[in-house]
Amino acid sequence: MSQEILINLTPRETRVALVENGVLQEVHLERARRRGLVGNIYLGQVRRVLPGMQAAFVDAGLERTAFLHVSDLQRDSGGPPPPIDRLLREQQALLVQVIKDPIGNKGARLTTQITVPSRYLVLTPHSCGVGVSARIEEEAERERLRGVAQGFDAERGEAGLIFRTAAEGASGEALRADHDFLVRLWESIRRRAGEAQPGTLVHEDLPLLLRALRDLATRDLERVRVDSREGYLRLGDFCKDLLPHIAERVELYAGERPIFDLYGVEEEIERALSRRVDLKSGGHLIIDQTEAMTTIDVNTGGFVGNRNVDETIFKTNLEAAQAIARQLRLRNLGGIIIVDFIDMTDAEHRRQVLRALEKALERDHAKTQIGAVSSLGLVEMTRKRTRESLEQVTCEPCPTCRGRGTVKSAETVVYEIFREILREVRQFESQRVIVLAAPSVVEVLLDEESTSLAQLEEFIERPIELQVESLYVADQYDVIPV
Repeated sequence: MSQEILINLTPRETRVALVENGVLQEVHLERARRRGLVGNIYLGQVRRVLPGMQAAFVDAGLERTAFLHVSDLQRDSGGPPPPIDRLLREQQALLVQVIKDPIGNKGARLTTQITVPSRYLVLTPHSCGVGVSARIEEEAERERLRGVAQGFDAERGEAGLIFRTAAEGASGEALRADHDFLVRLWESIRRRAGEAQPGTLVHEDLPLLLRALRDLATRDLERVRVDSREGYLRLGDFCKDLLPHIAERVELYAGERPIFDLYGVEEEIERALSRRVDLKSGGHLIIDQTEAMTTIDVNTGGFVGNRNVDETIFKTNLEAAQAIARQLRLRNLGGIIIVDFIDMTDAEHRRQVLRALEKALERDHAKTQIGAVSSLGLVEMTRKRTRESLEQVTCEPCPTCRGRGTVKSAETVVYEIFREILREVRQFESQRVIVLAAPSVVEVLLDEESTSLAQLEEFIERPIELQVESLYVADQYDVIPV
């Protein structure tokens, strides 16, 4: 598996593309006007404690108050948490960390279970113990890392430690440098928190330019290409201090073609904003993202196969499983995801499709959980959502349909206008009625519905004048009795 990271840098926007074996897998965007908050640490103040929800609203100095659930509170003992009103009180100061960006009309989600990540390690200041990423499967390597951690105990004190996937194969010297950096950083955060006022940012996570190398680079990384000299120099300094083994793989891209054109990244981003994803077999996916969940429908389309219908469906579903895993990463979809595979009668086919989906998701950085195929043929899964999806970052609701995805037909609007005319003339004395409407609606009134319009004029015993408003959207109109 070869891996490249492409970075497109402009003064107001950073875009990062993760390419594996020449195929785009992930896109990350960060804009100067609205940087992500995940990983930031604040000194917050409890505004309201809500015993019914077992949660609290915390003022962390953000645009909206943030949400803190009782399950995200740091506690010394295990077992179920006690009622939140026994743990928190209003006006109490708390050191909190953002674990989920504000999305839609929801504020950020917080935790008091602080974590401080670096390249190989994550320091957990308020919990002891040593953990190793589940993606490091070789038991001998897991034991080696736990042995390395024992040598850090004196400096770390009561804090815990987690070895990230990138720690696999890392030298003891590199792990020691990472550990010492985290201990110094945490001391600095504690000191700033002790001097800060509530509602203050105490520690800001790295910008996307640097975070991409910390979080995305694996042992398969061949090179990092950045199209800005300033960004290249900044990456060089960052690698010198924290990622010396990656420093020589960072390149300044000075080609004529834009860097994102190298692997068709721009076209892929455009396609990732579409509902439809075509499969090579002729089938396709329909992906609908809503606030509550994301639904993915698999269709055979024009793929009818040779003779065996079951085999055709099985092959389409297998291809769809690969495509779905990639689209989840590419679009950064999170939360509840429902996949409607094409119905399979063979239990072994269902098992293999589910296994194919699980295997395709193994390289996903976000945590995923997949349920069994339900009695209705649906697969329920969750993918950890921390930041906004690609669509939420790059798009806004359509001003015409206001995010519904459909608009009323001109015929429907015409009948609404007829009803509104009757309402108005019954309420107000008038000599005539003026109707202001979009061009498509006026066209229907003058054509297919001209007879109905004449009958209505006769019924209300006054003329109806039509006025075209070219700036009106399809379902916008005004009825004015004068």
